[in-house]
Formats: sequence, structure tokens, C-alpha cells
Amino acid sequence: MPRILDKLAGLMPVWPTGYVEEKASRTDKLVAFNGPGTAIWSPRDYAAFAREGFAQNAIVYRSVRMISEAAASIPLLLYRGEEEIEAHPLLDLLHRPSRDQTSTDMLEAWYGYLLVAGNAYAEAVGIDEGIRELHVLRPDRMKVLSSGDGWPDGFEYSVAGRSVRFVNEVVPGVRPVLHLKLFHASNDHYGMSPIEAAAAAIDIHNEAASWNKALLDNAARPSGALVYSARDGHLTGEQFDRLKSELESGFQGAKHAGRPLLLEGGLEWKPLSLTPKEMDFIEAKHAAAREIALALGVPPMLLGIPGDNTYANYREANRAFWRQTVLPLVNRTAKAWSNWLWPAFGEDPLSLKPDLDQIEALAVEREAVWSRVEKAGFLTVNEKRAAVGYGPVAGGDSL
Repeated sequence: MPRILDKLAGLMPVWPTGYVEEKASRTDKLVAFNGPGTAIWSPRDYAAFAREGFAQNAIVYRSVRMISEAAASIPLLLYRGEEEIEAHPLLDLLHRPSRDQTSTDMLEAWYGYLLVAGNAYAEAVGIDEGIRELHVLRPDRMKVLSSGDGWPDGFEYSVAGRSVRFVNEVVPGVRPVLHLKLFHASNDHYGMSPIEAAAAAIDIHNEAASWNKALLDNAARPSGALVYSARDGHLTGEQFDRLKSELESGFQGAKHAGRPLLLEGGLEWKPLSLTPKEMDFIEAKHAAAREIALALGVPPMLLGIPGDNTYANYREANRAFWRQTVLPLVNRTAKAWSNWLWPAFGEDPLSLKPDLDQIEALAVEREAVWSRVEKAGFLTVNEKRAAVGYGPVAGGDSL
């Protein structure tokens, strides 16, 4: 990648005859580079969110997959003002962002990173004053570079001890990296992950699963009490300390749940009658699952979590999922991507909008709107078409 390295160093080389310029992501091969700007590392622990949340918790995993797959399935339409554009280089770029990914692959990764980390980053690769590829970057490898006044003025991508910085425009009017973040009340540069808000509930849910697994591994024996039945009626201080130490090291914690005891010297084991159901253990696990689903914006009914079926039916819950969780993310992404990329394709502003007609879950709402508009006899044909999001037709301005 000699051309990119020389651009980073601010050099103006004279290339030999026959040199072929190749486009590539600047994060594909990294170089160490020192420049202006102070690094502000994210205080979020993305590795813990990805490992203990997404990778080890079924509720988090399914919620993130549901949201990212649903959001990536919505087609994006391109508009110049109110006019829809059916064929455009920007649409071609979004449909095939790189040789290795489709638009669905790229957007699933984009929404997945946004939900797990609270931040999502995309890189634009330019050549010959045009953008040729788009790549979604891992948020744990990115950091914001802040100028002296506190405003971000670039990004740095680091992996395996090597770094590359993104500071200048990749093409006129287009920054090399787009950063989309979820709102954070106490951080100026990074967004807040929904998993952080649900961290306590995730810990409870994970520990409950570990406790169940360890209990089953140890013959599902419940807890109990040790009774000293010797003649003298009590243990010496040394015996008590030794027994307490052995119990703490060998029988406490989820991994030792239900482990059998070997008793001697007048000790007797009496199991307690409390069961997980009596201690509301199962309900506590379901409550934690509901909190996780709430933080991520997925109705518990869609995840099969009992006890919180506040929706009249599955269809209503599914419609709420699309309206309250999926569409806000898609609208934010469409506005951010169009505002980021349109300067590379001309002077007229372009805007991306989701195609709501392709969402099957909203078909009932769409049919209701069409029915009301069709019955409005005081509207012209073009007014009716405008009300449902379509452009005018010739001869449609009269009643």
C-alpha cells in the first residue's frame, strides 16, 4: 500500500512508469504513525460486553440478532428532495460495499456493534476522487482523537500493536470514518451500550444458569446444615476454623453447588427444605431476562419469557418491536450515512430513507392508512399519493 502510506506521511512522490494504484482499506495493513491529537480511550469494556453479554447470555444474543437482522433487512431508498432515484452510484455502493460483503452483511455488523458497544464505525475507501468501498470496523479497536478544544478531529484504529490514523478527508467533503453512537449522559465522545444498563440483570441471569448447571452436575442436591452431635456439644476453635475454611474453599460458589460432604467426628448433614421455587429462584431469573429484554428494546413475548405478556397478541408485540426499536435505529443510520456520503456524488443533497412498504409486520397499519386515504373524497389523486409516500402522476391534481 505505498500510495496510502505516502499520503499519510504528507509526501508527494513521482511514481515510476507502469505503476498501478490499488484501493484497499487503510485498516487492512496497519502502520505506526505519530501525528497531532490526543487519544481519548473509551471507558467502556467492550470485551466484557461481547463475552459475558453477547457470547454467554442467550437473551442478549437473541435480542441483538433479532434487532440487527430485522434492521438490515429493510431496503434503503434514495431521494433528491422529494424525487426518488432508482439508479445511482450511491445505491450501487451500498448494495455491494466491498468484494467480500453484501449490504446485508455490512449492516448486520453495523447494528450489532452499535448494540453491543454503543458505538459503530464505518470506513470509506476512496480512489480517483470517488468512494469505492465501505468497511465496518470493530469499535474496541477505535479511539477518538481530540483536539485542544475538546472536539474530535480524527480517529485511530489499533490492532496487534500497530495503528493507523484517520484525519484528512478521503474525498472532498467526506470524512474517512463515520462514527454513530448511542446517547451517553456523561461522555462526550463515546456512546453507551444497552448491555451496560442491563449489566446487573445479565450477571444475575448468567449466575443463575451457572448455579443450575453446577447443581445438576452434583446430583441436584440442595443446600443444608451441619449439625455437631458429639457428647461435648461444641467444636474447638481450631476445629471450627478448619471446618469453615474447608467449606468456603470446597463448597461455596456456583461451581461447587450440590457437592457432597464427607463427614466424621460427630458431624451430621441435614438438608434444608427450601427449594429454588420457594426462594423465587426461577422468577428471579425470569425477572432478570425481562430487564435485559427491556434494555435492548425487545418485547419479552417475542423471546418466550413468561410472566410479562402485556401485549394482546404476538402480532401487536411484533409491531411494537419494529416501531419502537428497529425503525429508530434504521432512520438514524439512513440519515447518518446519507449525510456522510452524498458530497462524494455531486452538489445536490441526497437522502436515504427506509422502504416501509417492505416491512411485513407493518402491513396492517399500511392497509389501514390506504383505506382511510381512499375514502377521503375531498383529496385529489396526487394528494392521496403524497399522503402515502408516492410521487405525483399526470392529471392527478383534479378531483
